[in-house]
Amino acid sequence: MRITIISLDNWGFNNHIALSLKGRGHDVHHINFNKYEYQYHSVLLRIYNFFLKTFFKKNLKTMYFGKKILENLKEINEIQDIILVIKGDFIDPKSVSEFKKYGKKTIAYFNDNVHRCPKIIRVIPNFDEVYSFEKQDCEKYNLKFATNWIYNASCNKPEKPFEYQVFNIISIDKRLPILSRIAENLKSKNISHKIFVYDKKYKRKTSTIEFITNHIPLSEINEYINRSQVLLDVNRKSQSGLTFRVFESIGLQKKLITTNSDIVNYDFYNPNNILVIDEKNPDIPISFFEKEYEKIPDEIFKKYTLEGWIDNVIYNTIR
Repeated sequence: MRITIISLDNWGFNNHIALSLKGRGHDVHHINFNKYEYQYHSVLLRIYNFFLKTFFKKNLKTMYFGKKILENLKEINEIQDIILVIKGDFIDPKSVSEFKKYGKKTIAYFNDNVHRCPKIIRVIPNFDEVYSFEKQDCEKYNLKFATNWIYNASCNKPEKPFEYQVFNIISIDKRLPILSRIAENLKSKNISHKIFVYDKKYKRKTSTIEFITNHIPLSEINEYINRSQVLLDVNRKSQSGLTFRVFESIGLQKKLITTNSDIVNYDFYNPNNILVIDEKNPDIPISFFEKEYEKIPDEIFKKYTLEGWIDNVIYNTIR
C-alpha cells in the first residue's frame, strides 16, 4: 500500500510508525510538519492573526502548515491508499478537507483530548475514520478508541544498578506544581531522580528539577529511561488518556508511578508494577522500589505494541 503519515512529530514517536510500515513492505512517506517554521514578519501581522483567531476561528500558522503539507502531497504525485494524520487539529480545517484529493482513505488519530484542544472538533468531520486515546471523547463524539503504543519493546530485563530511581520529562504547563510536589516527596525520602521540564524561555535548575530550553531527542530520552529504575507519569488535568511514558514502562518492563487513576481500568494494570498517587498529596513508599517487576501476559503485551496499534488503526480500517 501507499501510505502517507502527516504528523506534528515534535518528540519523534510517530516516525516509528513510518519505519514499522516500511518494514512491512509498504511505500511510506512521513510529512512531519513540526519541521515547518512559521514566522511573523511584523507586529501588524501578529495583530491581524489575533483578529483572525478571535472573530473568524482562523490562524495564519495552521493555514501555513496546511499549505506546506498540500504542497508535499502534490509533490508525491501518487494517490495514497491511506493518509494517516496525527494532531490534525494543528492544521486548518480547509486544508484537512483537501487531503481527500490525495488519498483513498483518511484516518485521524488524536492523543490529546477535546478539553485541552477544542479545535479537534472542527477537523473531525473531514476524516473517514477518527481515533482517540481519550475514552470520554470516543463516547461523546462517536470516535474509535486507540491508546498510544509501545515503541521500545525489549525482551531483556533492565540492567542494574540504576543511576536514577525515578525519571520524568515533560513540557512546562499546569502540571508543574504537581510535579514539584512529587519531586519534593522523592527528595525527602532520598529517592534519587532525574526530572526535566522543557521551557523554551528559561533554563534553570532547582534542587529537584532541571529546566531545559531545547528538546531532548527521543534517543537521548531513551538513554535516561534505560538508566532509571522507575518511570514517572503526570497526566494533564481532565485527561485520562495514557501518555507514552506508560507504554515506555511496559515495553522495557519498568515500574511506573502515575497520577492517572484511570490506569487501573486497563488489562495490563498490576499494583506491583504501577503505583497510583494522589497529585495533591503524593506519597511514594520506598517499598515500591524493593519488589521486582512482574511481567504481563504476552497476549496483553502484544495489544499495546506498535504492531498491534497498526493492526487496529490501519489494517482494521481497510478491511
